[in-house]
Amino acid sequence: MSEPRAYYFKPRAVPLCELEEITLQLDEFQALKYAELDRKDQSIAATAMKVSRQTFGNILASARWKIADAVVNGKALKIEGGPVELMRGPCGGEHK
Repeated sequence: MSEPRAYYFKPRAVPLCELEEITLQLDEFQALKYAELDRKDQSIAATAMKVSRQTFGNILASARWKIADAVVNGKALKIEGGPVELMRGPCGGEHK
């Protein structure tokens, strides 16, 4: 599981208290990374995530919708939680 470099994104110059927030779960983050940045085939990405290809497609569709909603409608985007949790070491790094 890749760890996000940042966990929060918001429109510039808008106070957080004025924004609606969307949560992108860690499995959605990972699906986006595999599909868009790593350009993995959905069946290969699904295997890497230990889910079916159909489940991977559903996770990816949800992630894309949330990002589009945040960008188009000026919402804050928080990355956290879901069915996957990262284990952090003493310095904030991920346990292997």
